[in-house]
Amino acid sequence: MAHVDLHSVTQPVGIMRIMATILTCMCFSLVAAVGHVLSPTSSYWAWCMFTWCFCFAFSFLILILEFTTVNTKLPFGWDDFTAAFAILASLMCLTTSIIYPTFFAKNGGPRQVGASVVSWVCFGVYVGEVVLTRLRPRGETIGFLSTLPGIMKMLETLLACLIFTSLEEAQFVSHEIKWCVSVYALCFIFNVVIILLTLGRLASSFPFPFDKLVIGYNILATVMYMTAMVMWPLYSFRLDKCEPGCDRDKLIVVTFMTIMNSIVYILDTANSIRLVFCGSNH
Repeated sequence: MAHVDLHSVTQPVGIMRIMATILTCMCFSLVAAVGHVLSPTSSYWAWCMFTWCFCFAFSFLILILEFTTVNTKLPFGWDDFTAAFAILASLMCLTTSIIYPTFFAKNGGPRQVGASVVSWVCFGVYVGEVVLTRLRPRGETIGFLSTLPGIMKMLETLLACLIFTSLEEAQFVSHEIKWCVSVYALCFIFNVVIILLTLGRLASSFPFPFDKLVIGYNILATVMYMTAMVMWPLYSFRLDKCEPGCDRDKLIVVTFMTIMNSIVYILDTANSIRLVFCGSNH
């Protein structure tokens, strides 16, 4: 039977989560009060609103579950989940704190400026939560999502989301571009599946080594992203291929994010190979 745990909201991590809940609520409330006119940057506005609402909802949910001790009855690693969420939220708030002032607060009023400032404060709060959740006693085990490979998987997923927010139908004018979009979508889906399997502790139920399966996927995803890294700028920036509805600034964003994600996949693959094959020799 669930009971109330006051310590969960009075300890430093709990206080950080309360602050994050209030700050994210302030952000999307300020931006929603201003409203938004449909424009080529509408997808970025939607991403900012999604980030603040997502972080608010999950921070509030975590507070409620820990306050009522329901979290102890959940069938997955709670500490791994909360640590992973804090890392993901800090990354999402970082991107939002850069995107919103860049596109919407330059010529905006006090509410846009206020939302931009509060978003940066919220990013700092989530970073503080990450630090507190990773301060574990020596020798205490941590879950996959709190390790470097897990953080890389979340970063790859986040960068793919930023790519999706920059994609427009007017860009899909060639088979090469469609291949790049397929790469982004497939790698995103498989990353989410890997995250969910490890979070739900289902990886051990596979009849073959899950870590070697992940290495195989990482190698394949790296090769696929490298083809997209070459093909996307080569075919998307052709003047005769960019139709009137195509925003060239978004093409640049997709190009940059593709390069960034390719680098992350390369590092993820190299690190996975080192951990599985080199680590097993010790």
